[in-house]
Amino acid sequence: MSTTPPEQPQRPMYGRGMNIQGTMPIPGNAELVIYLAATILIAIIALASDAVNSGAFVTAFTAITFAYLISRGIAKASRVFEQ
Repeated sequence: MSTTPPEQPQRPMYGRGMNIQGTMPIPGNAELVIYLAATILIAIIALASDAVNSGAFVTAFTAITFAYLISRGIAKASRVFEQ
């Protein structure tokens, strides 16, 4: 006696056969957490140390912000679908 497997429920398909719901961004990301932690760490070092003044803080903040924006751009570019 042969048994057939139970039917699998169909997942809804949107657009050109893509599941759009699976590609929605999740609020928050690891880059944001690292960015905020690095900014807070540099601010603490700038306040506590004589070697790091406000100019060095602004330079480090600018570099970290630039790196964060580049990382988000790369992450978003990886989610672009080819037509």
